[in-house]
Amino acid sequence: MREVIDDPADWRAEDMIDQSEWVFPLSSRHIAQIDKALKAVNQAGIGIDQITKENFPLENCADLIDAIHHRMEEGRGLVVVRGFPALEYEKQDLRLIYWGLGKHIGTAVSQSSKGDLLGDVRDFGQNPYTSKGRGYMSRIGLGFHTDTADVVALMVLRPAKSGGLSMICSSLAIRNELARTRPDLLEVLYEPLYWSWKGQQGEGELPYYRAPVFSEHNGKFSCRHVITHVIAAQEDFPNIPRLTKIQKEALATVDKMAESPEFHFSMMFEPGDMQFLNNHVTMHARTEFEDFEEEDRKRHLLRMWLSVPNSRELDRGPDAIYETSDAGSIRGGFPSRTGKYSYETLSNALD
Repeated sequence: MREVIDDPADWRAEDMIDQSEWVFPLSSRHIAQIDKALKAVNQAGIGIDQITKENFPLENCADLIDAIHHRMEEGRGLVVVRGFPALEYEKQDLRLIYWGLGKHIGTAVSQSSKGDLLGDVRDFGQNPYTSKGRGYMSRIGLGFHTDTADVVALMVLRPAKSGGLSMICSSLAIRNELARTRPDLLEVLYEPLYWSWKGQQGEGELPYYRAPVFSEHNGKFSCRHVITHVIAAQEDFPNIPRLTKIQKEALATVDKMAESPEFHFSMMFEPGDMQFLNNHVTMHARTEFEDFEEEDRKRHLLRMWLSVPNSRELDRGPDAIYETSDAGSIRGGFPSRTGKYSYETLSNALD
């Protein structure tokens, strides 16, 4: 654990000053192909739940798809696809476009026990620091964390009036710095902790699970860091072990390093931006935002959690440290309790 992992996903803020490190600009060819695919599904009356790679063809976007896959898994661990003219399209058409592109990137997994596959990131007045609150349904600033899937993808329909800055850091860079300076804390972060499912566990499952912050399998590093879920487990389940002093120090140190300008960079979303983050090697955060008064101008993003074909393996053997009924749930989203899945979540979010 004292060894540094040499990988392009180990980067600092200064390495990302050049936007070509993380931005893939769309060409007129890409936009024309996406528009053509949209018109094809609309003319055929194909609903969002019926879209496939075959009926939403993107043959002239192979370089785009390849770049997204490569940059996420073999490169820096993130990519922002920029330049799509979102303000020229109706929101329902943007849903179709985003979902159709997602079909070429990976497989969408559920973002809640309700089976939400396409999530609306808007201010629904929730508090993410309550036992069941979700950060993407609030306007409150969010600390650095990972999501429960290989990739978290966002499409920007409308940015905020002010705030809502997206911040990204390399969890691998933090791991490597700890290897150099605090190997005692690094060792602790490779040991399992107890995490709350925040009410999203499957039917009949325990409301918590065990997993480490850092892990390695088949030569690949992976991070899971959602401090609010660890705190919720400590507050809600008195039967689980209490965090030790060194565990608290280790978790606080990860947060402090992520929040340092040395380790993270910030970006302001533009309409049409599509951001893809590899949760295994990056963490993300968001500043608090202020909305416009007009409903149609309020901050509105679409979100997918994706399982991608070229992602790293996670330990699922009999001695796996992911002690849940389904170790894949760590990367595969939250299980749907109904077995049904939703592509329209604005109404479901308030249930």
